[in-house]
Amino acid sequence: MSFGAHLIELRNRLFRAALAIVVASVVGYFLVPFVLDALQVPLKQISESTGRTAVLNNTRLTEAFDVQLQITVILGIVISSPVWLYQIWAYIVPALKRTEKRYAAGFLGATIPLFLAGCATGWFIFPHTVELLAGFAPDDSTSIFGTKDFVDFVSRLVLAVGIGFVLPVFLVLLNFIGVLSAASILKGWRIAVLAITLFSALATPPSDVMTMFLLAIPMLMLYLLAAGVAWLHDRAAARKLRSLIEESTI
Repeated sequence: MSFGAHLIELRNRLFRAALAIVVASVVGYFLVPFVLDALQVPLKQISESTGRTAVLNNTRLTEAFDVQLQITVILGIVISSPVWLYQIWAYIVPALKRTEKRYAAGFLGATIPLFLAGCATGWFIFPHTVELLAGFAPDDSTSIFGTKDFVDFVSRLVLAVGIGFVLPVFLVLLNFIGVLSAASILKGWRIAVLAITLFSALATPPSDVMTMFLLAIPMLMLYLLAAGVAWLHDRAAARKLRSLIEESTI
């Protein structure tokens, strides 16, 4: 393709991805009441276990509407993830060789469940994080959380964990198509640790160190797992190359 054709292809892929998010957001709109109820579960548990009040509060006239719109869009992004992840894959595929396309198909098959699993993990740890952080408040105090800030905290956590679970797949894909070796991945472990820490810090509230570590630790484990998969692939490729050399010399 020419440069202009690539831009047209990119525009079409972005349009399809955006359309999928819009359609999925319509579905997500009807799930908003259930999500709002689920968001308040840890607050109710705090009230029951400590005896002090923990509630959400709308501090601005438009806050309730903004929160519903935000939850709708986030649900749309999560629900439509198979579509927009496929659009990313389909945009890359034409530039790949036949073997590389097979690896890219495996990348797509791993990315979708990992992203959804990451979002599910973020959703699972958020109640425990809320209970832990709210537990530092004095016993005779009242915890009143701004609804917008609370939803921002949960959405950033869920999406950040989802994205964090996907990033190691890119390392494996780059290794499989010969761009990045396992040695290079392991050699850059200091940069990886720094990048993961910065990403976790940006994805979580500045004062929430505990959640930052809860996000960084599984990302580090996935990074090491990606390095392990790349190392096994490099070993298999080296054995295959040696066998080909031996056959050629016979």
